[in-house]
Amino acid sequence: MSIGYRTHDVAVPGGVLRVGEWHPDAAGLPWLLVHGMTASHRAWAWLADEEPRARLIAPDLRGRARSNAVEGPTGMAVHADDLAVVLDALGIERVVVVGHSMGAFVAEVFADRHADRVDRVVLVDGGLPLAIPEGMDPRDAVRHVLGPTAERLHRRFADPAAYREFWRAHPALAGREDPLLDDYVAYDLVGREPELRPATTYATVEEDSIDQNTGDAIARALERMPRPTVLLAAERGLVDEIPPLYADLGPLTVRYPRLRAERVSDTNHFSIVMSSRGAQAVASAARGGTISPV
Repeated sequence: MSIGYRTHDVAVPGGVLRVGEWHPDAAGLPWLLVHGMTASHRAWAWLADEEPRARLIAPDLRGRARSNAVEGPTGMAVHADDLAVVLDALGIERVVVVGHSMGAFVAEVFADRHADRVDRVVLVDGGLPLAIPEGMDPRDAVRHVLGPTAERLHRRFADPAAYREFWRAHPALAGREDPLLDDYVAYDLVGREPELRPATTYATVEEDSIDQNTGDAIARALERMPRPTVLLAAERGLVDEIPPLYADLGPLTVRYPRLRAERVSDTNHFSIVMSSRGAQAVASAARGGTISPV
């Protein structure tokens, strides 16, 4: 972990959220970081290394990582309201909010429900409706979109090394030797050997995915888009494939005139946050600039 890293436990309805914080003494508006569907706050460790000038606040969303014991409903509005509770607990009035994947949907709903607390929004390879085959059941859409990322939630691992090997074989991260990635993977495990499992349950993912695909909070937030918003789109998808999740940015900016969209070259859905290259682009957008070639 980076110098200046610490954690907080914040009470929310139904339990306690674990919240990571980097660079607590940094000046300026803090950045509120919202991770993806099956991730944790450790997904932002690369950004913390690239951007020591900003105070970074990153919760484990309810149902994930060290917040997986929080009881009650989930959904984008629930997560968004949890974020407001976190800011209250830490005495923070206003932030730049950055969300990745599902966290981008949460970020935009937070900006809609708590607009007075948001300066600007950065959506990282998420936050805009995804192309789902017509007529597909929302539950089947989980596997359709997430693929092996969802499949791993059903698996059990003998030890941390076995889980790390699973990630080494993941097409989006294959061949990566990175201490931050090792830390991210180890943090995700709960239980006891030889029955270790990812901290996120499939039921949690399914409930959030259904809300993401059928709920009205996202559509309402996109229509109003109360704060300046930029979308950073990866060049490749969840398994390093082409086309990516957002293949054509032009129609998105026509549909949402207040949205600015940029492509981050040589990144996939994971490396757009979990690599130095991706983190540099995210940091530039969060500071309010255009992405910098890296």
